Amino acid sequence: MMYKKLFNAMTVLVLSAYGLSAQELYMPRNIKAAYKKETRALDGRPGKKYWQNHGKYDMDIQVDAATKMVSGTEQIIYSNNSPDTLKKLAIRFVNNLHKPQAPRSGYVSNDFLSEGLSISSFSADGEKYPIDTKDWGTVESVKLKKPLPPNAKISLQISWSYPLSKQSGREGQIDSCTFFVAYSYPRVSVYDDYNGWDAIPHTDRGEFYNDFNDYTYSVKAPKNYVVWGTGDLLNPDEVLQPAFAAKLKKSYQSDEVIRMATAEEMRKGLVTKQNAWNTWKFAAAHISDVTFSLSNHYLWDAASVVVDSKTGRRASVQSAYHETAKDFPFMTEYGRLALQWFSGNWPGVAYPFSKMTAVQGFADMEYPMMVNDSSTPDPAFSQFVLNHEVAHTYFPFYMGINETRYAYMDEGWATTLEYLIGIDQVGKNNADEFYKKFRVKKWIMDPSTEEDQPVISLSSQLSGPGYGNNAYVKPSLAYLGMKDMLGDVLFKKALHEYMDRWNGKHPTPWDFFYSINDATKQDLNWYWNNWFFSNNYIDLAIEKVAIKGNQYTVSIKNTGGFAIPFDVKVTYEGGREEVLHQTPAIWKNNQKQVSVQVNAADKVQSIVIDGGIYMDAVPADNSWSK
Repeated sequence: MMYKKLFNAMTVLVLSAYGLSAQELYMPRNIKAAYKKETRALDGRPGKKYWQNHGKYDMDIQVDAATKMVSGTEQIIYSNNSPDTLKKLAIRFVNNLHKPQAPRSGYVSNDFLSEGLSISSFSADGEKYPIDTKDWGTVESVKLKKPLPPNAKISLQISWSYPLSKQSGREGQIDSCTFFVAYSYPRVSVYDDYNGWDAIPHTDRGEFYNDFNDYTYSVKAPKNYVVWGTGDLLNPDEVLQPAFAAKLKKSYQSDEVIRMATAEEMRKGLVTKQNAWNTWKFAAAHISDVTFSLSNHYLWDAASVVVDSKTGRRASVQSAYHETAKDFPFMTEYGRLALQWFSGNWPGVAYPFSKMTAVQGFADMEYPMMVNDSSTPDPAFSQFVLNHEVAHTYFPFYMGINETRYAYMDEGWATTLEYLIGIDQVGKNNADEFYKKFRVKKWIMDPSTEEDQPVISLSSQLSGPGYGNNAYVKPSLAYLGMKDMLGDVLFKKALHEYMDRWNGKHPTPWDFFYSINDATKQDLNWYWNNWFFSNNYIDLAIEKVAIKGNQYTVSIKNTGGFAIPFDVKVTYEGGREEVLHQTPAIWKNNQKQVSVQVNAADKVQSIVIDGGIYMDAVPADNSWSK
């Protein structure tokens, strides 16, 4: 009780410093404890005692195209920056999801299944550990023989192997000679200030939560296989024949798309050095993961684009695809457009990495500096998907968002950014219609219990429909509603404050809420409560229209409860129309009922309330006629 009073008093003090009231947000006990420990601050910043652990990974990986086996050795220098003595390490290997015993959300075919990870040797600070992975899941604990104290490091040496699943999804065999190799190495799971070890088993629906680590890694691939990977390629002259190494270097400064390798050049063995094996070396620092892909017949395009207009910094944009693809020949240019637009518009933060590569696969999935996208016969839809995956660069990779628990912190933003860039690329009307059809309609037309769970619900605990709409649709509408309410200038300022504060760190939803409050100097907890902590949905209704002279008072009931923006569309008897836009601020004082005053310039024929992309569950009661 003493702590609760102290915590609430702190909240009031922080808010009152800005002349704000204190409407509390629900906060689970573990998050409260983090604020109490001062690892997080109530103004939305990392606390003065904030910390996070770090790994330095040096890996040598080999992919055998004949056996479809991935094998490797790694050294991990793991730094314990926490105030705790660690008696164990949680080791995560996501691809154990392919083991028959692994928990999954649905049926899989035999082609998906494999025996999973095999560790042939494991040592810590030179001392060998007997590791039997037969009963390992996606995350397991290794008890340390010597506990790791605060501000100390431990050196892990691991040798491992696993088979690439025949059924390709987020990773695996795209075809018999093309592989997307993701989550391919045992890693130390996250140890943080609010959960301790991240020990949630991985499922096929869940996404990821990783530390920011430094990576150097090599990929040993057979002759004629090109490797595309996260990070900078350190040795192009060692793995590519001279003409192709020169073209790659030229592409780093080229606005024009360069056809790096054609299907014929790949077939003739003209691209890579003609060694039995080539070792491709990559490096990436302060990044949450690395992944790579390889093929002996995929076409390869490359170009670059200026992502920071102040410094002139460029990022490489590449694509790799099958010669039959109708959309991927455009993908490098689509990537250039996406990187440039996101850097200069929304979120308006320079693309933080040196490269982005799109590989034709099956996943429609993002990775740091890479995208695994399916091919479609409609290039416009493929561009839409690419935009969404590239947008993930900022959420979760610019900040280390816990996607496993809080998917709406990244999927909601990627959905928002996909819509905003769509307005620029296909026009607002088309973007609106697509957003409604592809995002909103499935949710709002489904009245099932799963659909109206609070967004703040842990993503790891939700069903399929509940997960999808809580992760993508509802948070995106909430972010867009706030943009409408605050205006672009203040909204972008607040967004940048949040991103700057938590770049390279691990924010929780409460860090986001409090950071936006602090940056705007507004108590927006009423809005957060409405959108993230409620069982609301979208349903407005015109209850009545009172007429007094040329004054029309439109009484609107918020049956669904969400604080949405909407237009009051007035049609006069002569056919002229007038639109009165209402931002979500109209619901601040009363989220159930509001009145809108219309000062009519002529006799009114009809009044309609229209939420636009905020589709109404019962549109029949949204109109009034005299």
